[in-house]
Amino acid sequence: MSKSILITGGAGFIGSHVIQLFVEKYPAYTIVNLDALTYAGNLENLKAVEGASNYTFEKADIQDEAALKAIFEKHSITDVIHLAAESHVDRSITDPLAFVKTNVFGTVNLLNAAKEFWKDNLSDHLFYHVSTDEVYGSLHDGGFFLETTAYDPQSPYSASKASSDHFVRAYANTYGMKTVISNCSNNYGPNHFPEKLIPLCIHNIKNNKPLPVYGKGENVRDWLFVKDHARAIDTVFHQGRTGETYNIGGFNEWKNIDIVKLLCAKMDEKLGRDAGTSEKLITYVKDRAGHDLRYAIDATKIQKELGWEPSLQFEEGIEITIDWFLANQDWLDRITSGAYQEYYDKHYNN
Repeated sequence: MSKSILITGGAGFIGSHVIQLFVEKYPAYTIVNLDALTYAGNLENLKAVEGASNYTFEKADIQDEAALKAIFEKHSITDVIHLAAESHVDRSITDPLAFVKTNVFGTVNLLNAAKEFWKDNLSDHLFYHVSTDEVYGSLHDGGFFLETTAYDPQSPYSASKASSDHFVRAYANTYGMKTVISNCSNNYGPNHFPEKLIPLCIHNIKNNKPLPVYGKGENVRDWLFVKDHARAIDTVFHQGRTGETYNIGGFNEWKNIDIVKLLCAKMDEKLGRDAGTSEKLITYVKDRAGHDLRYAIDATKIQKELGWEPSLQFEEGIEITIDWFLANQDWLDRITSGAYQEYYDKHYNN
């Protein structure tokens, strides 16, 4: 069946991997990438598919209602995979309103555009909203986040994503829109924007710069290889049950400090340094405000119902990730100049 799928945030880290998978796997689909190309959106991430006949890029912001309406009409959009979001917790603490504008208002704008364009047959079209495990809050006494876990967002970022999740469900309930939501754990892999822990450490280790670790580094996260997440999105889009939520996790819980030490050891090996050299770069900095202690996803539902599971163990994925960043230094150099450097200095030089 021919589809015209609008993928928002497609020039970002996760979105670029989703677009590449869909463009290559489904040549009969038209894939429309909508991205505002803010600091984390990079069309270099899509060089592999930019010339594909079934791929189109539209530079637009989901806050622009008129632009969204025009894109739906221009491309006869049949389905939406919504990934566009402000996603870095530290930035949300500095500027909460920017997260409300993009993650809440932007999502509602997109829902409205879809509702209006699909008004004659809403049930024939899918609005797939990609969210985060951070909406569930923090785990302190063991256990895992389930799809039924009560929302308890602890940061402006997670509060904005929780709100957008609620709006998607409200549109399904109120207007009969066909929707599905997934909440994923921390992603890592090629093309990851270097404000995030893993690429930041790879970059800093290579350049003998301090490795900033919040608090004592004891916060625990579940890690998911980005290409596995793209496969999961493909699976949920095509097989997920309407109105359902699916948690997507990597079954890989790690303390932040243990990840940093693992990266140090692997980078020392790859760079020909003496064992333990890079660990000397670890620098503990003041903990982030409202820093959730532990996130852990129970991905049993998507595994049992849809047959998806991670393809890689964490250390395999880390090897792939390190090798990609070492082989793509030019990409990293362009990303880590200018405005990014100013941001980095502001947040970590304390």
